[in-house]
Amino acid sequence: MKKTITLLFILQLIACGGQEGSNSPDNLQVDAPVNESATDEMAISLTPLPGLDDVVPELTQKSTLLMQTGTGEIVIEIYPEAAPNAAARFLELVEAGFYDDTPVFRVVPDFVAQFGINWRDNYPLWQDNNFNDDPSLFALERGTLAFAKAGPDTNSTQVFINYIENNRLAEPRYNFTVFGKVVSGMQAVDAFIPVGDPGGGLDQARLWNEGAAYLDSLTTRPVMIESVSLVGAGVSP
Repeated sequence: MKKTITLLFILQLIACGGQEGSNSPDNLQVDAPVNESATDEMAISLTPLPGLDDVVPELTQKSTLLMQTGTGEIVIEIYPEAAPNAAARFLELVEAGFYDDTPVFRVVPDFVAQFGINWRDNYPLWQDNNFNDDPSLFALERGTLAFAKAGPDTNSTQVFINYIENNRLAEPRYNFTVFGKVVSGMQAVDAFIPVGDPGGGLDQARLWNEGAAYLDSLTTRPVMIESVSLVGAGVSP
């Protein structure tokens, strides 16, 4: 199942892992606004969505991850209190090594970069191991992470990093939920290479089914995530 936020449902609601449109983490099909301040300085922690300042939980816990990629190191903080289900699943997948040696298979400049397909061993069993949505409480700012999905409660393995502020994805009909943020190394995310369809990226079904053989057939290869590891956990300052 493809999971590209489709603004085809966002204009399709993230096309079920879908590649049917462009500009979507499962294919969200709305014109992506231009980022006018793409600096590498990322604010620590998260910002509440407009109007939710008085209802969001205090973020007192965090886990720090180091992602090694072909374009450099990325430090990510995960906030369990921001989105408990999403944070728990992401950390579980990291511990299982799911994201190691996997491609950034969808890069839409001024929108999102998406990863989270591993065809090896028993990892494909995670593909349809869905978990329930969390409420969307925090802004989808540049550098924040959320799971891609194909509809309500269909989150599983695919994650996108926002290149710009994408708060429209938090609308109730979409409900994409921030659970973490890049706090260092955003320049490495900016250097991810667009591959495949300009909006949908690589063919997700082929990635799940053919894996390395599919990647080897490409003229332009995607940037690879070499490893993701937990480097710290504890109380947020």
